[in-house]
Amino acid sequence: MPELDSQALASLDAESRKEIMQWIDSENSKAKVQSSIHNFTDMCWKKCVTKDITSNMLDTTESNCMTNCLQRFLDTNINVVKLIQAAQK
Repeated sequence: MPELDSQALASLDAESRKEIMQWIDSENSKAKVQSSIHNFTDMCWKKCVTKDITSNMLDTTESNCMTNCLQRFLDTNINVVKLIQAAQK
C-alpha cells in the first residue's frame, strides 16, 4: 500500500484534507471489523470443527456450534457498544 505523501496532503485545502482523513478513518474501521470477524470465525472453527473434514458440508453439530459461537460474538459486541454509548451520555 502506498504511503500517504505528507507534502501532497499539505497542498490540499482544509476540506479535502478533512475528507481524506475521514475516508482513511472509515477504511481503518472497516479493516478492524474484518479482522475481528476473521479472528472470531477462526476461533469458532477451531472450537467447533474437531473432526477430519470428509465432505463439503458441516455436520449438524458443527453447524449449530458455529452458529452459536458466532452469535455469542455478535451479542457480546452489541452489548459492548450499548455500554459504551450509555457511558458517553
